[in-house]
Amino acid sequence: MKQGRVTVRDIAAHAGVSIATVSRVLNEQAHVAPETRDLVHRTIERLGGRASGRRPAGSGAIFLRCPYLLTDYFGLIVSSIAETLDLHDRQLVLNAGEATQEHDVLPTLATRAGIAGAIVVLPPEPGAELVALQEAGFPFVVVDPRETVPRDIAAVSAAHFAGARSLTGHLTGLGHRRIGLIAGPDNWLASTARRAGHVSALADAGVLPDPALALPGEPTVRFGYEAAQHLLDLPDRPTALLGFNDKAASGALAAAAQRGLRVPEDLSIAGFDDIDLAQATRPTLTTVRQPLQEMGRIAVSLLLRLLNRHRLDALHLELATELIVRDSTGPAPSIDS
Repeated sequence: MKQGRVTVRDIAAHAGVSIATVSRVLNEQAHVAPETRDLVHRTIERLGGRASGRRPAGSGAIFLRCPYLLTDYFGLIVSSIAETLDLHDRQLVLNAGEATQEHDVLPTLATRAGIAGAIVVLPPEPGAELVALQEAGFPFVVVDPRETVPRDIAAVSAAHFAGARSLTGHLTGLGHRRIGLIAGPDNWLASTARRAGHVSALADAGVLPDPALALPGEPTVRFGYEAAQHLLDLPDRPTALLGFNDKAASGALAAAAQRGLRVPEDLSIAGFDDIDLAQATRPTLTTVRQPLQEMGRIAVSLLLRLLNRHRLDALHLELATELIVRDSTGPAPSIDS
Protein backbone atom coordinates (compact mmCIF):
# COMPACT_ATOMS: atom_id res chain seq x y z
CA MET A 1 0.00 0.00 0.00
CA LYS A 2 1.19 3.49 -0.75
CA GLN A 3 1.71 5.94 2.06
CA GLY A 4 1.21 9.68 2.13
CA ARG A 5 -1.62 12.08 1.42
CA VAL A 6 -4.55 10.88 -0.63
CA THR A 7 -6.59 13.51 -2.41
CA VAL A 8 -10.37 13.80 -2.35
CA ARG A 9 -10.34 13.20 -6.09
CA ASP A 10 -8.42 9.92 -5.58
CA ILE A 11 -10.95 8.70 -3.04
CA ALA A 12 -13.93 9.65 -5.19
CA ALA A 13 -12.49 7.87 -8.23
CA HIS A 14 -11.75 4.64 -6.34
CA ALA A 15 -15.03 4.62 -4.41
CA GLY A 16 -17.17 5.50 -7.41
CA VAL A 17 -18.81 8.49 -5.68
CA SER A 18 -18.72 12.23 -6.25
CA ILE A 19 -16.10 14.58 -4.85
CA ALA A 20 -18.91 16.39 -2.99
CA THR A 21 -19.89 13.15 -1.24
CA VAL A 22 -16.31 12.50 -0.15
CA SER A 23 -16.05 16.07 1.16
CA ARG A 24 -19.23 15.64 3.21
CA VAL A 25 -17.89 12.44 4.74
CA LEU A 26 -14.49 13.94 5.57
CA ASN A 27 -16.11 17.01 7.12
CA GLU A 28 -18.56 14.86 9.11
CA GLN A 29 -21.60 16.43 7.51
CA ALA A 30 -25.06 14.89 7.47
CA HIS A 31 -27.06 13.75 4.46
CA VAL A 32 -24.75 10.84 3.63
CA ALA A 33 -26.11 7.30 3.68
CA PRO A 34 -24.34 5.07 6.28
CA GLU A 35 -23.28 2.56 3.64
CA THR A 36 -21.78 5.35 1.51
CA ARG A 37 -19.95 6.74 4.53
CA ASP A 38 -18.52 3.28 5.25
CA LEU A 39 -17.50 2.88 1.61
CA VAL A 40 -15.55 6.13 1.67
CA HIS A 41 -13.74 5.19 4.89
CA ARG A 42 -12.89 1.72 3.56
CA THR A 43 -11.54 3.29 0.39
CA ILE A 44 -9.28 5.58 2.41
CA GLU A 45 -7.96 2.59 4.36
CA ARG A 46 -7.42 0.61 1.15
CA LEU A 47 -5.46 3.46 -0.41
CA GLY A 48 -3.30 3.48 2.69
CA GLY A 49 -2.98 7.23 3.16
CA ARG A 50 -4.41 10.24 4.93
CA ALA A 51 -7.24 12.02 3.21
CA SER A 52 -6.83 15.74 2.74
CA GLY A 53 -10.23 17.11 3.60
CA ARG A 54 -11.03 20.56 4.95
CA ARG A 55 -8.03 22.57 6.06
CA PRO A 56 -7.65 23.36 9.74
CA ALA A 57 -9.59 26.45 10.80
CA GLY A 58 -6.36 28.30 11.56
CA SER A 59 -4.96 28.04 8.04
CA GLY A 60 -5.86 29.42 4.69
CA ALA A 61 -7.01 32.81 3.43
CA ILE A 62 -10.56 34.07 3.12
CA PHE A 63 -11.74 34.74 -0.43
CA LEU A 64 -13.98 37.80 -0.68
CA ARG A 65 -15.99 38.14 -3.89
CA CYS A 66 -17.76 41.45 -4.53
CA PRO A 67 -18.08 41.85 -8.31
CA TYR A 68 -19.05 45.53 -8.19
CA LEU A 69 -17.36 48.91 -7.92
CA LEU A 70 -16.28 49.40 -4.33
CA THR A 71 -18.03 52.70 -3.75
CA ASP A 72 -20.68 53.66 -1.22
CA TYR A 73 -22.75 50.57 -0.42
CA PHE A 74 -20.28 47.87 -1.46
CA GLY A 75 -17.24 49.73 -0.21
CA LEU A 76 -18.66 49.92 3.31
CA ILE A 77 -19.38 46.19 3.40
CA VAL A 78 -15.99 45.18 1.97
CA SER A 79 -14.06 47.53 4.26
CA SER A 80 -15.86 46.13 7.29
CA ILE A 81 -15.11 42.54 6.25
CA ALA A 82 -11.43 43.37 5.67
CA GLU A 83 -11.08 45.11 9.02
CA THR A 84 -12.78 42.28 10.89
CA LEU A 85 -10.69 39.60 9.22
CA ASP A 86 -7.58 41.55 10.14
CA LEU A 87 -8.67 41.55 13.79
CA HIS A 88 -8.76 37.75 13.56
CA ASP A 89 -5.37 37.60 11.78
CA ARG A 90 -6.96 36.17 8.65
CA GLN A 91 -5.51 36.86 5.23
CA LEU A 92 -7.87 38.30 2.62
CA VAL A 93 -7.97 37.52 -1.10
CA LEU A 94 -10.16 40.15 -2.78
CA ASN A 95 -12.03 39.57 -6.03
CA ALA A 96 -13.83 42.82 -6.88
CA GLY A 97 -14.88 45.12 -9.71
CA GLU A 98 -17.60 44.85 -12.33
CA ALA A 99 -15.26 43.10 -14.78
CA THR A 100 -15.06 40.12 -12.40
CA GLN A 101 -18.75 39.38 -13.02
CA GLU A 102 -17.54 37.59 -16.15
CA HIS A 103 -15.17 35.37 -14.16
CA ASP A 104 -16.29 31.81 -13.45
CA VAL A 105 -15.20 31.92 -9.81
CA LEU A 106 -17.53 29.90 -7.59
CA PRO A 107 -16.98 26.46 -9.18
CA THR A 108 -13.23 26.76 -8.53
CA LEU A 109 -13.25 27.85 -4.89
CA ALA A 110 -13.46 24.41 -3.29
CA THR A 111 -10.24 23.31 -5.01
CA ARG A 112 -8.18 26.51 -4.77
CA ALA A 113 -4.98 26.07 -2.82
CA GLY A 114 -4.61 28.18 0.30
CA ILE A 115 -8.28 29.22 0.52
CA ALA A 116 -10.10 28.22 3.71
CA GLY A 117 -13.50 29.81 3.07
CA ALA A 118 -15.29 32.62 1.28
CA ILE A 119 -17.67 35.53 1.66
CA VAL A 120 -19.67 36.44 -1.44
CA VAL A 121 -21.51 39.77 -1.67
CA LEU A 122 -24.72 40.00 -3.73
CA PRO A 123 -23.55 37.12 -5.94
CA PRO A 124 -24.71 37.44 -9.58
CA GLU A 125 -24.19 33.71 -10.14
CA PRO A 126 -27.20 31.34 -10.42
CA GLY A 127 -28.32 29.86 -7.15
CA ALA A 128 -27.36 26.40 -8.41
CA GLU A 129 -23.68 27.41 -8.22
CA LEU A 130 -24.07 28.33 -4.55
CA VAL A 131 -25.76 25.01 -3.89
CA ALA A 132 -22.97 23.11 -5.67
CA LEU A 133 -20.36 24.95 -3.61
CA GLN A 134 -22.18 24.07 -0.41
CA GLU A 135 -22.52 20.43 -1.45
CA ALA A 136 -18.74 20.32 -2.02
CA GLY A 137 -18.32 20.98 1.70
CA PHE A 138 -16.73 24.40 1.17
CA PRO A 139 -17.53 26.93 3.94
CA PHE A 140 -18.88 30.29 2.76
CA VAL A 141 -21.33 33.04 3.68
CA VAL A 142 -23.53 35.12 1.38
CA VAL A 143 -24.02 38.82 2.13
CA ASP A 144 -27.26 40.32 0.78
CA PRO A 145 -28.20 37.40 -1.50
CA ARG A 146 -29.59 38.39 -4.88
CA GLU A 147 -32.03 35.47 -4.87
CA THR A 148 -33.44 33.14 -2.23
CA VAL A 149 -30.78 30.74 -0.92
CA PRO A 150 -31.46 27.33 0.66
CA ARG A 151 -31.88 27.21 4.41
CA ASP A 152 -28.57 25.39 4.93
CA ILE A 153 -26.47 28.14 3.31
CA ALA A 154 -25.32 30.87 5.69
CA ALA A 155 -26.53 34.33 4.69
CA VAL A 156 -26.84 37.79 6.22
CA SER A 157 -28.89 40.71 4.95
CA ALA A 158 -30.87 43.69 6.14
CA ALA A 159 -34.58 43.54 6.93
CA HIS A 160 -35.69 44.87 3.54
CA PHE A 161 -39.41 44.24 4.06
CA ALA A 162 -39.55 46.00 7.42
CA GLY A 163 -37.43 48.90 6.19
CA ALA A 164 -39.60 49.57 3.17
CA ARG A 165 -42.77 49.19 5.22
CA SER A 166 -41.60 51.80 7.71
CA LEU A 167 -40.64 54.22 4.93
CA THR A 168 -43.96 53.96 3.09
CA GLY A 169 -45.77 54.12 6.44
CA HIS A 170 -43.95 57.38 7.12
CA LEU A 171 -45.28 58.79 3.83
CA THR A 172 -48.85 57.58 4.27
CA GLY A 173 -48.76 59.10 7.75
CA LEU A 174 -48.02 62.42 6.05
CA GLY A 175 -51.12 61.99 3.88
CA HIS A 176 -49.51 60.63 0.70
CA ARG A 177 -51.63 58.14 -1.22
CA ARG A 178 -50.10 58.22 -4.72
CA ILE A 179 -46.53 57.11 -4.14
CA GLY A 180 -44.24 56.36 -7.07
CA LEU A 181 -41.85 53.46 -6.57
CA ILE A 182 -38.48 53.58 -8.35
CA ALA A 183 -37.84 49.90 -7.72
CA GLY A 184 -34.71 47.78 -8.12
CA PRO A 185 -34.27 44.93 -10.62
CA ASP A 186 -37.17 42.48 -10.65
CA ASN A 187 -34.88 39.49 -10.09
CA TRP A 188 -33.32 40.81 -6.87
CA LEU A 189 -34.51 39.40 -3.56
CA ALA A 190 -34.19 42.85 -1.98
CA SER A 191 -36.45 44.35 -4.65
CA THR A 192 -39.16 41.77 -4.02
CA ALA A 193 -38.97 42.21 -0.24
CA ARG A 194 -39.01 46.00 -0.40
CA ARG A 195 -41.94 46.08 -2.79
CA ALA A 196 -43.84 43.72 -0.48
CA GLY A 197 -43.11 46.01 2.47
CA HIS A 198 -44.28 49.00 0.44
CA VAL A 199 -47.53 47.27 -0.53
CA SER A 200 -48.11 46.19 3.08
CA ALA A 201 -47.87 49.78 4.31
CA LEU A 202 -50.21 50.95 1.54
CA ALA A 203 -52.73 48.31 2.63
CA ASP A 204 -52.53 49.59 6.19
CA ALA A 205 -53.57 52.99 4.84
CA GLY A 206 -56.38 51.49 2.76
CA VAL A 207 -54.60 52.09 -0.56
CA LEU A 208 -54.48 49.60 -3.43
CA PRO A 209 -51.12 49.56 -5.26
CA ASP A 210 -51.19 51.06 -8.75
CA PRO A 211 -48.92 49.08 -11.14
CA ALA A 212 -48.38 52.26 -13.17
CA LEU A 213 -46.60 53.81 -10.19
CA ALA A 214 -43.85 51.17 -9.95
CA LEU A 215 -40.88 51.11 -12.32
CA PRO A 216 -38.12 48.47 -11.90
CA GLY A 217 -34.57 49.07 -13.04
CA GLU A 218 -30.91 49.33 -12.11
CA PRO A 219 -30.42 51.30 -8.87
CA THR A 220 -28.41 54.18 -10.35
CA VAL A 221 -28.66 57.98 -10.35
CA ARG A 222 -29.43 57.91 -14.08
CA PHE A 223 -32.27 55.43 -13.76
CA GLY A 224 -33.67 57.33 -10.78
CA TYR A 225 -33.74 60.49 -12.90
CA GLU A 226 -35.36 58.79 -15.90
CA ALA A 227 -37.92 56.90 -13.80
CA ALA A 228 -38.85 60.06 -11.93
CA GLN A 229 -39.35 61.89 -15.24
CA HIS A 230 -41.70 59.14 -16.38
CA LEU A 231 -43.67 59.08 -13.14
CA LEU A 232 -43.97 62.86 -13.00
CA ASP A 233 -45.31 62.86 -16.57
CA LEU A 234 -48.37 60.85 -15.50
CA PRO A 235 -51.68 62.77 -15.74
CA ASP A 236 -52.26 62.12 -12.05
CA ARG A 237 -48.68 62.38 -10.88
CA PRO A 238 -47.55 60.98 -7.55
CA THR A 239 -47.08 63.24 -4.54
CA ALA A 240 -44.09 61.21 -3.34
CA LEU A 241 -41.33 59.11 -4.88
CA LEU A 242 -39.46 56.24 -3.24
CA GLY A 243 -36.03 55.32 -4.62
CA PHE A 244 -34.70 51.78 -4.36
CA ASN A 245 -31.56 53.35 -2.94
CA ASP A 246 -30.18 56.80 -2.19
CA LYS A 247 -28.60 57.04 -5.65
CA ALA A 248 -31.95 56.54 -7.37
CA ALA A 249 -33.53 59.04 -4.98
CA SER A 250 -30.87 61.63 -5.79
CA GLY A 251 -31.68 61.18 -9.48
CA ALA A 252 -35.33 61.81 -8.63
CA LEU A 253 -34.30 65.02 -6.82
CA ALA A 254 -32.59 66.20 -10.02
CA ALA A 255 -35.72 65.47 -12.05
CA ALA A 256 -37.87 67.41 -9.60
CA ALA A 257 -35.50 70.38 -9.65
CA GLN A 258 -35.53 70.42 -13.46
CA ARG A 259 -39.31 70.76 -13.37
CA GLY A 260 -39.24 73.48 -10.76
CA LEU A 261 -40.90 71.28 -8.14
CA ARG A 262 -40.10 72.12 -4.55
CA VAL A 263 -39.08 69.25 -2.29
CA PRO A 264 -40.85 68.49 -0.01
CA GLU A 265 -43.55 71.17 -0.50
CA ASP A 266 -44.64 69.91 -3.95
CA LEU A 267 -43.11 66.44 -3.94
CA SER A 268 -41.64 64.21 -1.24
CA ILE A 269 -38.67 61.99 -2.13
CA ALA A 270 -37.02 59.24 -0.06
CA GLY A 271 -34.24 56.70 -0.54
CA PHE A 272 -32.79 53.59 1.07
CA ASP A 273 -29.35 52.66 2.51
CA ASP A 274 -28.30 55.95 4.21
CA ILE A 275 -24.96 56.26 2.46
CA ASP A 276 -23.07 59.57 2.71
CA LEU A 277 -24.90 60.86 -0.36
CA ALA A 278 -28.14 61.03 1.65
CA GLN A 279 -26.74 63.89 3.72
CA ALA A 280 -25.04 65.64 0.81
CA THR A 281 -28.19 66.28 -1.25
CA ARG A 282 -30.29 69.42 -0.93
CA PRO A 283 -32.64 68.86 0.71
CA THR A 284 -31.12 66.03 2.71
CA LEU A 285 -32.76 62.67 2.08
CA THR A 286 -35.19 60.82 4.25
CA THR A 287 -34.03 57.22 3.96
CA VAL A 288 -33.72 53.81 5.61
CA ARG A 289 -30.42 53.03 7.24
CA GLN A 290 -29.00 49.60 6.53
CA PRO A 291 -26.34 48.37 8.98
CA LEU A 292 -23.88 47.78 6.14
CA GLN A 293 -20.74 47.56 8.25
CA GLU A 294 -22.41 45.29 10.77
CA MET A 295 -23.47 43.01 7.92
CA GLY A 296 -19.80 42.62 7.05
CA ARG A 297 -18.83 41.91 10.65
CA ILE A 298 -21.60 39.35 11.09
CA ALA A 299 -20.59 37.62 7.84
CA VAL A 300 -17.04 37.16 9.16
CA SER A 301 -18.38 35.86 12.47
CA LEU A 302 -20.59 33.31 10.73
CA LEU A 303 -17.75 32.14 8.49
CA LEU A 304 -15.30 31.71 11.36
CA ARG A 305 -17.88 29.65 13.23
CA LEU A 306 -18.33 27.47 10.16
CA LEU A 307 -14.57 27.03 9.86
CA ASN A 308 -14.36 26.00 13.49
CA ARG A 309 -17.33 23.64 13.03
CA HIS A 310 -19.38 25.39 15.66
CA ARG A 311 -23.10 24.75 15.69
CA LEU A 312 -25.17 27.41 13.95
CA ASP A 313 -28.82 27.43 14.92
CA ALA A 314 -29.57 30.49 12.78
CA LEU A 315 -28.06 30.43 9.30
CA HIS A 316 -30.15 33.24 7.79
CA LEU A 317 -29.78 36.51 9.68
CA GLU A 318 -31.72 39.71 8.95
CA LEU A 319 -30.37 42.81 10.65
CA ALA A 320 -32.77 45.55 11.69
CA THR A 321 -33.05 48.73 9.62
CA GLU A 322 -33.83 52.24 10.87
CA LEU A 323 -36.02 54.97 9.38
CA ILE A 324 -34.07 58.23 9.14
CA VAL A 325 -36.34 61.24 8.61
CA ARG A 326 -34.66 64.28 7.08
CA ASP A 327 -35.75 67.23 4.97
CA SER A 328 -36.94 65.62 1.72
CA THR A 329 -40.31 64.40 2.98
CA GLY A 330 -43.28 66.42 4.19
CA PRO A 331 -47.08 66.54 4.17
CA ALA A 332 -48.81 65.66 0.92
CA PRO A 333 -49.79 68.76 -1.05
CA SER A 334 -53.48 69.54 -1.23
CA ILE A 335 -55.30 68.33 -4.33
CA ASP A 336 -55.92 71.84 -5.66
CA SER A 337 -52.32 73.06 -5.21
